[in-house]
Formats: sequence, C-alpha cells, structure tokens
Amino acid sequence: MSFIRQLNYALILVCLLLSCKTQKKKIIQGDSSRYDLLNPVIIKLPEALAEISGIVYNPSDTSVFAIEDEDGLFYKIYLTKQTAVKKWRFDKKHDFEDVVLHDSIFYVLISNGDVESVRFGGNDSIITNMSKFPDASKKTNEFESMYYDDSLRQLILLCKSCEDDNSKTLTAWSYDIATQTYTPSVFIIDVRPIEAKTGIKKLKLRPSAAAINPLTNELYILSSINHLIIVADRKGVFKELFELDPKIYKQAEGIAFTPSGEMIISNESHETGVANILIIKNKKKVL
Repeated sequence: MSFIRQLNYALILVCLLLSCKTQKKKIIQGDSSRYDLLNPVIIKLPEALAEISGIVYNPSDTSVFAIEDEDGLFYKIYLTKQTAVKKWRFDKKHDFEDVVLHDSIFYVLISNGDVESVRFGGNDSIITNMSKFPDASKKTNEFESMYYDDSLRQLILLCKSCEDDNSKTLTAWSYDIATQTYTPSVFIIDVRPIEAKTGIKKLKLRPSAAAINPLTNELYILSSINHLIIVADRKGVFKELFELDPKIYKQAEGIAFTPSGEMIISNESHETGVANILIIKNKKKVL
C-alpha cells in the first residue's frame, strides 16, 4: 500500500473517531419557548462584585440584592434606573453562596450549610442570627443553592457535593425558619434522566443556584459548571433542560425571578471582563 493511501486511511480513521466523540453529547435546545435566553439585557457591575454569587429580587423597588463569595457584604443593584450600587456589611469572611428574601428577612447560605438570617433595623442597623448545619463532622458536605418553597414554608438547600449522595443522586435538605432546624432528604434529584437528555454519561451535576418560577410553579436549577438550566417540579422530578451559551453565561452563580416571571441571572467576571446581571425576557407572562 502506498504511503499516500495509508495517509488517507489514517485521516479517515481520525475523522471517524472525532465524529464518534462529538456525537456523545446530544444537541440541547439553546433557547426556551418561554425565555429569550440568547438575548438577555445586560447590566455591568462594579469590580467589587467580580465574584457575585447569590441574588434575590426585591419587588418593592425593582432592585436586586446580591452577595459575593468571600466577604459579608450586601449589595443593592437597581435594575430600572442608573443609581450607584449600595452596600452594607452584615458579617466577616465566609464562603457565601446564596440569598433568599422572605417576610423582610434575608437568609444567606454558607457553603457548609449554615444559614444566617439578616434583618435591617432602625437607622440601618443590622441584626443577624446564625443557624449551624447539623453534624459539623461531615466537612465534605457542600451547598451553593437555596430557595424558599412557599408550599412547604421552608428553605430548601440543594447539595452540590454531599457525603450521602452518589453519582446518580443529589439530596435536598430543608431548613425550617420558625424552629431553625434542618431536615435531610426532603427529596432526591435523580441525575439519570438529565444524563439521558444531554447524552453525557457520568454527568457531574453541580447546582450553583435555584429558584421557583412564580408563573409555572416549577423549580429552575442553574448549574454553572455544566452551563445548564434544569427545570423540575417541586419534588425535583426532571422535566426539561436548556443549554446556556458560555459566551453569555460565562459563570452563572445566581438566579431569581420577578413576580411577572422575568428571569434574572448573575454572572461572575470569570477571569476576563466584568461581572454582570442578565435579565431574560419572559415571552409568556400569562399561562
């Protein structure tokens, strides 16, 4: 066999192998019938928020309250007017991951599962209380996602990496605001249908934020490392997912909804550029 023919066969073999590899991942829908994921409104953020983490929408003045990963500061970002970002200190350094607003009290999630309540008093005073995650010896438990479930009247914490989970499951814990107690395994997310949808075997799903869509009553789970939005019911049963363009959603760490169903996502700066907030238009404000 001539050298040229051998070279041609080798090139054909390489192309076939590359083709097989690319087919392992299915093509996922990059846009939604409800949300214009490809054309968000972009609000650039100051350098102090380069590592913006959790966000929550404040309907009283159409603003967003945000936390950042390492420092105990609250930031208030206005969405509809050009006003300087405000900030307040509520704690020192921790690994802060998510924030929820309920009955005028903020609840901040720390990566080890601790939940800190933050309330503004008179003259901008701040009152805090820390609830410690049970069994502190389980140091490998890690959380990044927390949201309020009004049907349960509890906060729900989604495991990012917990000792009780395996490669096919993710556990949800609940936190009772009234009693300040935790309950494990209120539901378990089965990763296998998500693997089947993406075509990726041994998918390492790592939720970075979550929120309930007020119009559809569905749970939206944001996974920054996977560049996915996963839609599930209130018990974590998978319904659908959408792939996020990494050029737009370079490191999406927070998610929230307005009462009219607009979706808001926070993006860390992630090495280049600045952090931002993305407002994703709701195409269907009425079911």
